[in-house]
Amino acid sequence: MIRKVVILSVLLLIAGTGNLIAQTPVTEKIDRGVVALTIDGTHAYIGWRLMFSDPADIGFNVYRKEVGLSEFQKVNKDVITSSTNFIDPSVRPGIAYRYRVRSVSKGKEAETPGEATVFMLSGNQPYYSLKLRNNSRLKRVGIGDLNGDGAYDFVAQFPDFNVDPYYMPGYWVRSPEPYKLEAYTSSGQFLWQYDMGWSIETGTWYSPYMVYDVDGDGFAEIYAKAGEGDPRETDGHVLEGPEYLVKLDAKTGNIISKSDWLSKEGFLGNYNYWSRNFLTVAYLDGISPSLVMQRGTYTIIKTMALDRNLKQVWYWESTGEYDKYKGQGQHGIMQGDIDFDGKDELIIGTFALDHNGKPVWYTGLKHNDAGYLADIDPSRPGMEIFYGIESRSPKNGVCLVDAATGEIIWGFDGKTTHVHSQGMVGDIDPEFPGMECYAGEAKGGDQFFLYSADGKRLSDRDIGSLTPRPVWWDGDDLKEVDINNLLIKYRRDTIMKIEGKVVMVADIVGDWREEIITSLPGELRVYSTNIPADTRKVSLVQNRQYRLGVANASMGYFYPPQLGLKNR
Repeated sequence: MIRKVVILSVLLLIAGTGNLIAQTPVTEKIDRGVVALTIDGTHAYIGWRLMFSDPADIGFNVYRKEVGLSEFQKVNKDVITSSTNFIDPSVRPGIAYRYRVRSVSKGKEAETPGEATVFMLSGNQPYYSLKLRNNSRLKRVGIGDLNGDGAYDFVAQFPDFNVDPYYMPGYWVRSPEPYKLEAYTSSGQFLWQYDMGWSIETGTWYSPYMVYDVDGDGFAEIYAKAGEGDPRETDGHVLEGPEYLVKLDAKTGNIISKSDWLSKEGFLGNYNYWSRNFLTVAYLDGISPSLVMQRGTYTIIKTMALDRNLKQVWYWESTGEYDKYKGQGQHGIMQGDIDFDGKDELIIGTFALDHNGKPVWYTGLKHNDAGYLADIDPSRPGMEIFYGIESRSPKNGVCLVDAATGEIIWGFDGKTTHVHSQGMVGDIDPEFPGMECYAGEAKGGDQFFLYSADGKRLSDRDIGSLTPRPVWWDGDDLKEVDINNLLIKYRRDTIMKIEGKVVMVADIVGDWREEIITSLPGELRVYSTNIPADTRKVSLVQNRQYRLGVANASMGYFYPPQLGLKNR
């Protein structure tokens, strides 16, 4: 461990600062992500992506036409070079317009893929909607390019119902119907439905799925846990029967390959413990994505990495020499390059696995609910992890840990009962450098914790939610926060009300700001900012760690994605 820390220090000295260490960007082929939104009846907002591969001198022109009538005409006067958004002041209410963006470099204009349509309304509407054929609310959503056009499409899971395998009364209930996965294009065209079947109970921990182009063919595949037939017991439990990992075709939703899921062996027949399942993706060799599946959180943890052909790369479990790692899992998996070798490590909970499946460090903090890997404290080299520990803790139930070594940097010195749900990290307060960290107790506890990045406790009050959602929304570098469907500026006014259940916060269209994706009956709504920014930044989804964090939205708890160390 000492040698590793020395090497890390040398790397950081060479780079000058931790956030300049290069991370290979995601290479998926995405379009400009053009989005068009109504500000009022005579002004439209248009936003688009800046790419990692764009030359430094790139500028943009915006083109518009009335849907079904005119040809595209340029609407900006001068080439746009200081931002990736534009306000069009010459639209008319009640008219539908289509927008495109063309790039300009070295005086030459070029077509770029992607366009957006907006129907001009008299009022402010910072969102667009996809109408779904299913009239219920969806439970969660995954994104990926299913048809190869460069735009992110959606794979939604229905219905919005959750069975928790916890054995105490009031948690487990009989599944009312099987989950369905439904695929829609970026514009809302229905593609296919996949029935997960009665072998998969309708709960988060039984039904992980992952939308990502693992095999590199330019189309995102869908991976999911599966079974066979109807193996339910009389009371509705699924205790027996084969378990599989299946790969679904992006265009049809048909199963194109499958392999065995991780076995229940070693869990001593305990339904609650072996019913915890996860899927994620990581660049374990630093070049190509690998699929990772996991079973277990509270006792044994089994983790397996698979290649694009679903063949085992490595396997690890918390038994034998690794017995102390039992019960140290999280309700999700974090991934990122914590040791600067260009390859992703996995943060399973309160311990880390190297890219080769061998443990890197162990904290002994036990099971955590909240966990975020990011450059939380910019005064320190590398990244940190903010933890909120569910298990009763004599101290450090809320703490910050060095991501490379597992060393506890600071923590709450008192006892905690059950630090619950996802918590939050995000730079919301301009008074303190770095990200603020928030978590709170539940189920027997009543303490709340808001810390600065360097460990100063800023507040002990409940901010109104154990799952606040930080989001880059306006034009500055500070994040706003969605608290119970109100988007607020910290210590200032409410910006707007959000409708529906928030299922994801991620940069999926437009410039570097993030979208808030919500579920309403029969509708997937994408809130996107229509506030102009005077800066431009590379699209967040081209940061590898962030993109993988977006992919994680369809398994486990939803933890808003975090940027890895910046690309050069």
